[in-house]
Amino acid sequence: MGYRIVVVGATGNVGREMLNILAERQFPVDEIAALASRKSLGTEVSFGERTLKTQDLDTFDFTGWDIALFAVGSEATKTYAPRAAATGCVVIDNSSLYRYDPDVPLIVPEVNPDAVMGYDKKNIIANPNCSTAQMVVALKPLHDRARIKRVVVSTYQSVSGAGKEGMDELWNQTKGMYVPGQEVEPSKFTKQIAFNVIPHIDVFMDSGETKEEWKMVAETKKIVDPKIKLTATCVRVPVFVGHSEAINIEFEDPLDEDEARDILRESPGILVVDKREDGGYTTPVECVGDYATYISRIRQDSTIDNGLNLWCVSDNLRKGAALNAVQIAELLGRRVLKKG
Repeated sequence: MGYRIVVVGATGNVGREMLNILAERQFPVDEIAALASRKSLGTEVSFGERTLKTQDLDTFDFTGWDIALFAVGSEATKTYAPRAAATGCVVIDNSSLYRYDPDVPLIVPEVNPDAVMGYDKKNIIANPNCSTAQMVVALKPLHDRARIKRVVVSTYQSVSGAGKEGMDELWNQTKGMYVPGQEVEPSKFTKQIAFNVIPHIDVFMDSGETKEEWKMVAETKKIVDPKIKLTATCVRVPVFVGHSEAINIEFEDPLDEDEARDILRESPGILVVDKREDGGYTTPVECVGDYATYISRIRQDSTIDNGLNLWCVSDNLRKGAALNAVQIAELLGRRVLKKG
């Protein structure tokens, strides 16, 4: 016996990836519904070898469905997620709406799987921000060994994190560079993204940090340990898919690079590619379509006691969004619903 699954926002980048990953991982599905806004009604999407026609989110009845994977913005989620949850359908939400709600678990299955048992307070589980998800997969096993005091992270985030509009803008601006008179002015981003980097993701806050940077701080504390101090600088780069992060970690206890490398090699969801030679590391292009979070450039930081540097790369549409949501559904199935 399998599950009745709903994918909300099935025509977007993340929604399509959710359908792909459900099929790839052979999630036990008895019935599946693909939902979208009225303007996308009837659009066809793929689920394995099947083709699904999208149904209208506004009129859909969630009664009798087991799990709804939400891949729409916070405004739509605010309207439809409580409606779905009220029928008994468990919502796994990819927006930021519920991440900081104390009654909603924020989960990365490799990091805090036991938190899934708190789903029943609102029948909603939150998926973390893409930049946070891959980072905490790397931090947690090291934290368990040596206790992390402080993290300094700089991100190099792909345009797919800004949706289809971000990908289109990079593509069109890049083409326009080579065709006189066809230059494309920024609209999705605040400055030109082609052949450029932009140290600005989400809105600015009074503190001077951006909301994306604040999210990484708040979510790491909720998922891993509230005692961890973290500061982030989040940068948009002209890469289509795949987020990268340069992470500097200060530990309470000594941890040398060789032991850290061994710990990470044995940790779930991680692949270590760390050779001190040309090409002995992973870049965003190489992680696209993969499930793993890749760790490279593991080395001691000699400027502080108990310091370590590492490079972290992952497909943000997968581990940063769709894959993590499906993994939460799998976890929910094993721990709570127990079908299939």
